[in-house]
Amino acid sequence: MLGAELCCSRAVATLEGNSTLVKILKKVVHSTSLRINVQDCEPLAVVAVQRYLSDTCLPSQPGPSQVSASYLYDVTLTDGELQTKCFLAPDLNAVVHTNSLRCGIEIKIKQCCYVYDEKRINNGFLSIEKVELGSNISPILCSISDLSALPNVFSLQGNLFYANSVSQTPLVGGRKYYLSLWNNEDPYGEMRNVFKQLELHITVDASKIITLSNLEMIWRSRLKYPPLLVRIMHKSRLRYFGKPGKKMDVPYQVYFEVADCSGMMSMVMWNDLCLEWYNSIYVGSVLFIQQYTVKPSYQHRTWPTPGDPQMKVFKTVEVCLNPREPASELYILPEKNVKPEWQLPKVRYHFISRVDLDHLPHNYTCDVIGLVIFVGRCERLRKKEGAEDFWLYRWVHIIDGTADKPFILELFSTSQPDVFEHIHPMAYLVCTQMRVVRDPDLTSSTQPYLTTSNESQLFITGLGLHKSHKGQPYTTDPKVKAFIQWTKTQNENDLLQRTVIGGYYHFPPPPVTFAQFCKDNKAETVLTSSNEVMKMIANLHYREHKRIAFLGSIASVRYIHHSCTAKVLPAMDVEEEEIFFSARSSPPSSQESDGLAQKSPTQKRKSELHQETEPLTAPIMQLPDFSPSSKFPFRRKRQQRYQTEE
Repeated sequence: MLGAELCCSRAVATLEGNSTLVKILKKVVHSTSLRINVQDCEPLAVVAVQRYLSDTCLPSQPGPSQVSASYLYDVTLTDGELQTKCFLAPDLNAVVHTNSLRCGIEIKIKQCCYVYDEKRINNGFLSIEKVELGSNISPILCSISDLSALPNVFSLQGNLFYANSVSQTPLVGGRKYYLSLWNNEDPYGEMRNVFKQLELHITVDASKIITLSNLEMIWRSRLKYPPLLVRIMHKSRLRYFGKPGKKMDVPYQVYFEVADCSGMMSMVMWNDLCLEWYNSIYVGSVLFIQQYTVKPSYQHRTWPTPGDPQMKVFKTVEVCLNPREPASELYILPEKNVKPEWQLPKVRYHFISRVDLDHLPHNYTCDVIGLVIFVGRCERLRKKEGAEDFWLYRWVHIIDGTADKPFILELFSTSQPDVFEHIHPMAYLVCTQMRVVRDPDLTSSTQPYLTTSNESQLFITGLGLHKSHKGQPYTTDPKVKAFIQWTKTQNENDLLQRTVIGGYYHFPPPPVTFAQFCKDNKAETVLTSSNEVMKMIANLHYREHKRIAFLGSIASVRYIHHSCTAKVLPAMDVEEEEIFFSARSSPPSSQESDGLAQKSPTQKRKSELHQETEPLTAPIMQLPDFSPSSKFPFRRKRQQRYQTEE
């Protein structure tokens, strides 16, 4: 902040007289305890909520707060005249976890304190300790035409100064970056906008290039290696490995599978290089690499399935690209400069049609293309019980014209937020390196689905270069061409009648019986007491999805048809019966309702919890039931499929 350009052209006296933020800052800075209770605070608007990893060496904070949090939050506020970045006390993290405190709403500060930054002499920031939430849409923001034009107010040596912009680094702990608000896999901030230019004039001497097969043979006998000339065959999502207390500026890692004429090998990129290069390197890119290292490969990780089964894969070593010691040198060559004599392999795919899916085994790797007819809302799955880390995912249906049933896709975030957030009905969607999910105990009539792997990539119509289909290697694939021809024969209005967006999509369903639910687990480990249910609901984070089972007695049954939900229907008392309820996408039929009282003798109820703190932009619509009435794939199994190496 010391190096920020100060705003000397504005009338400081005028700002101080009208600004709520200035009044609060002046009062708290001159308070003997550096803490104040704010009476009759004017409303403030939330401009930004930013998340970052906490640190064990937190600055001194007056007060009793002893909350331990894995992540901390900075909140940027404005009063319409000025803006400032504040630290949110860990006691208030829950209002962010539930998305109650979010961008665009109105708040009032009830208690705050001033915290001096120990790393910058006489500099500090405002820490919010109590807050009152107001309107969901702040009138202040509606009246501001350009937020970036508002000066930032901060305190230095007890005096107030004004800068032209808000600092882009966290207030606490010395971190140099912010994380995406709802997951760790998506790039955030400046990282999303960094793109490298192609090297149009780089000279490649093929006689000095080493092949991957030769590199595997001689890597132990050398400290410095000849240059590599390779093509990117696969690209993983970003892996964030930061942990509280560990001092590392940019703890990111990305795996690439690279190939030349001799075969394919893993290449891992570390730390600052991920921020610099991730958005610029794509599947199919040609790289000229110098100043790299070679190490034994990490075996406890997922491996992509090569599109060419004849390609030799080297799994004993991997190429390492580091920002220093030594600093790796990378150059992206334009495709028009790639010479045939280099013999770089082409990227190959293995597209399947929907009619093929029913015959494929579990965990089979494939690529798919289809027309989107359903897009579910984004949901979050906790990676580990009690942790604050989540997977971000959504359900999507696509059709390709080869079968009446759609592909059911479980799409986890692939570090492509621009694509993931813009999937919409009637778009052409391509998903690569997808895995087939089916339970071997199920019957052949059960609907399988596809889920993303660590190396999956998504492409959709309507976005810019390298995010849409134009120029992608798969455009010449026969099954892709066949799909495009099929779409030309379809009536757009007929397809629109099948499209659905938003709502809660119940898939995969829980099992029909409790015995099947407990097949791989003891009842004591899967049942939740009724006393704990409300606590679990209160602890749910924004859009967190969680399934629980608990014991209960059915006291009454009420059936409400979807066409008369506004009517008040009386409840009907029933005798205590042994029923295991599973959530459904549609109400039970009359035959099913009549047969409920004839189930077995244990009293069990299945409940599904799903927190949605924000109204959907589209109405909830009933979906056709493509769900298998099969064994529920427990959450721990799902985590094992998508979790990358630790």
